[in-house]
Amino acid sequence: MDAAPAARSEAGLIHQRCRWCGTASFRRLLCPVCASSDMDTVRSEGVGVVVRSSVVHRYTEAARNESLVRLPEGFVFRCRVVGAAPHLVHVGARVRPLAESESESAPEVGAEVVLELCDPVGHAEWR
Repeated sequence: MDAAPAARSEAGLIHQRCRWCGTASFRRLLCPVCASSDMDTVRSEGVGVVVRSSVVHRYTEAARNESLVRLPEGFVFRCRVVGAAPHLVHVGARVRPLAESESESAPEVGAEVVLELCDPVGHAEWR
């Protein structure tokens, strides 16, 4: 798994693919389909789609968006979406990992995955 740190500087999200059945998963030790531990580290295409969006107020007074995002490889995971007011992130919105210049550890900030909207909402639409 030496490829993961070097690959982090490129666009896309690092995930695992089972070498036995080919199932893609995110942050798993075992394949969710066949329970194999023979996983390969690969990079996603980078653009996902929001399949569920919710605004949360956890441990702070400020609202933030926590969404479920599906990537083209077929797996779904929970992440934070930035780039618009939390209530404007909608189902069907396209998202991508943060650019390296915008976050020191993009696309992960600590243990949390942070994605941004591909098509940011204009200020006129905020009203």
